[in-house]
Amino acid sequence: MVRQVRRLIAVLAGALTAAVSLGVAGPAQAAPKPPPGVDITGTGMSAPLRLRSDTQPAHVVALIDQVNFLGRIGTANGPKPADLGPKYTVVVLAGETPKQTYDLYPKAVGGPRVYRPAKQPDSRKTSAGWFLGRLSMSETLRTAGVPLERQYDTVSGGVGGGERVIPEDAINPGRDIDEALSELQRLLLLNVAVMLVITSGLAGIALLIRRRTR
Repeated sequence: MVRQVRRLIAVLAGALTAAVSLGVAGPAQAAPKPPPGVDITGTGMSAPLRLRSDTQPAHVVALIDQVNFLGRIGTANGPKPADLGPKYTVVVLAGETPKQTYDLYPKAVGGPRVYRPAKQPDSRKTSAGWFLGRLSMSETLRTAGVPLERQYDTVSGGVGGGERVIPEDAINPGRDIDEALSELQRLLLLNVAVMLVITSGLAGIALLIRRRTR
């Protein structure tokens, strides 16, 4: 009887160890995703403006929002060069790796414009095109550090719509919340599994002892 009890306890301990190992191994295999960042160069700037989400998250999110609403297909022809005004190139990064690049024209005649080159730093296949920009483009660039005059008549939002062209998992702050909830759910399921293993083991030991004592 003693041997059988010991054997059952060993099986129970092994199952418990395996359950805990599975729970611990899950998060360790998931590498953290690099935070987004933005580099800006353009008219009147002697050096690139480098913004990172760990130090200036509000500016990074606001600048990415200026290009994140663009559709897959834009117009082939934009305004005349004389009507474009100052040009600012925005490069969106994952960590320190460039992913997308866009040319922004906040002072273009007829409203802000965005040009997306066909050649992108991450070799992603896309088509060149012109898009109407958000009316908040000039103020967003200015508050981030671009040398532009303050625009008092800017309204929030502006032109938008279409599909996201920047991966959601690279810029979505809500993803951290989703991952935290998923991790919490996984831990709860692990706890339930451990309790079931312990309960089953104790029930087996009790049944074995009961049979032996009859």
